[in-house]
Amino acid sequence: MRPIHYAWSIPDTGYRLFAARLLLSDGYAMLLMGLVAICVSPVFGLDGHVQIHDPSTIVQCDGRYYTYGTGGSCLVSDDGWTWRRGVAPSRRGMAPDIIYLGDRYRLYVAANIGGQPKAAINMVSNKTLDPNSPDYKWEEGGVVASSDGIEFCNAIDPGVFLDPTDGRLWLVYGSYFGYIRLVELDVNTGQRIDPNDKPVNIAINCEASTLIYRDGWYYLLATHGSCCRGADSGYNIRVGRARRVTGPFIDHMGIDMLQGGGKLFVGSGGRVIGPGHFGLIQLGDGVQKFSCHYEADLDRGGASVLDIRPLLWTDGWPIAGENATAGTHQIQSVRTGTNLELAVEGVPVGGRLSRGARGGAGGVFGGRDGVIPPQDVAEVSKNWPSGEVGVRMANYLCQAQQKWTLTPVSDAGGFLGSAFFKITVAGTDRTLAVEQNGELVVLPAFTGGFEQLWCLDQLADGTWRIMPTLASNTEEPLALSAVGSSFATLARYDPAGDKQRWLLKTP
Repeated sequence: MRPIHYAWSIPDTGYRLFAARLLLSDGYAMLLMGLVAICVSPVFGLDGHVQIHDPSTIVQCDGRYYTYGTGGSCLVSDDGWTWRRGVAPSRRGMAPDIIYLGDRYRLYVAANIGGQPKAAINMVSNKTLDPNSPDYKWEEGGVVASSDGIEFCNAIDPGVFLDPTDGRLWLVYGSYFGYIRLVELDVNTGQRIDPNDKPVNIAINCEASTLIYRDGWYYLLATHGSCCRGADSGYNIRVGRARRVTGPFIDHMGIDMLQGGGKLFVGSGGRVIGPGHFGLIQLGDGVQKFSCHYEADLDRGGASVLDIRPLLWTDGWPIAGENATAGTHQIQSVRTGTNLELAVEGVPVGGRLSRGARGGAGGVFGGRDGVIPPQDVAEVSKNWPSGEVGVRMANYLCQAQQKWTLTPVSDAGGFLGSAFFKITVAGTDRTLAVEQNGELVVLPAFTGGFEQLWCLDQLADGTWRIMPTLASNTEEPLALSAVGSSFATLARYDPAGDKQRWLLKTP
């Protein structure tokens, strides 16, 4: 899926609004690859109607996002943040998956035939997912995989995979009633190339499997544990990897997934229980996210709900990232090690020290006993300018102008997986914003304008990309950028560099 940045004019402002497709949830997390640990609050879920079970991979059609679930359920979103019920497809069943190939969307749907483990997976296709389009018509494509009720496999939970290395199309399927199996499909028709070909067994003791590819490795992600028991469900997603699409898929301990292996990718945490049904979302510029459902969201009455989260990587293994949540942080540049701050004269924590008479001719700074409390921003800000103030980069000294509070903004919309955020100097309403000339400024107060809203996206290495929803005179995706060690600006995002990578550290 190619990244899309929606743009539209806001009258009488000279601005154009850009809603970048990004994504960003669980319990406590640690930044990867040696980064400083940060604490985040429990899952900050999607907005709107998000109840669904066994969601398919999220796909895009005419600027909207779609996912399909068990029983013919469908969710639709205009921005990836606020979701609503959609129209059921013509064929209903269990745990469908979907892919866009050529000029058609191909939906694979499983159904038991007289009870498990006798089942079949059918394909239906459509030119569009918009039910209001004159081209909207589901067409049957036939059975692509099945199980006879005797063999050691249950043909449900399809996962479709287009190999980026050679363009071949594959389908994985199966459940706890036996093996996870792999068959090849025709990339032009989406149907089975040869129904008489023997499927390849690649895993066992799992279900809801899917394949992804990265840097010479094929990864099999599959759901372990019990499902369909609400808050008593033990669902968790595990992974193994192989050099060939046919396996063997080995976990980090060297155990084959055919022997029950699998490295934990994500489990229950916070107020959500039982993650399952991984779906990859490719956003471009090195940004990946994934969808899943939770068997029970305790903040939504224990309902099964959709979630979207960042996909991180470390040591060749996928890691479930965290969505941005409310909190106060240092915003530190990976490139320079300096921190974003309000461009005002700082006051040393505890006040300025005077030189004493000890220590020789020059003397030394005198000390004091006890704990020095944090700065009172109301006190130190008395000397700050009252109007607009610039920003800059500086060494972190635990001063008030160097601490920023990130807050999701209610009823302001969002992007793929997250609400928009406001960024304020901690303890104040002074708000980071974008001027009409495209430069950064801190305004005296938050008014809810789009120039004051930000997208926070966790990147593959656990660092953060901070992008304005509003930029002027350009449709290029802009991001907060460190220039040298003392200056911050907005610049076109460069996924290969580190000047737009930031750490959110607990001050």
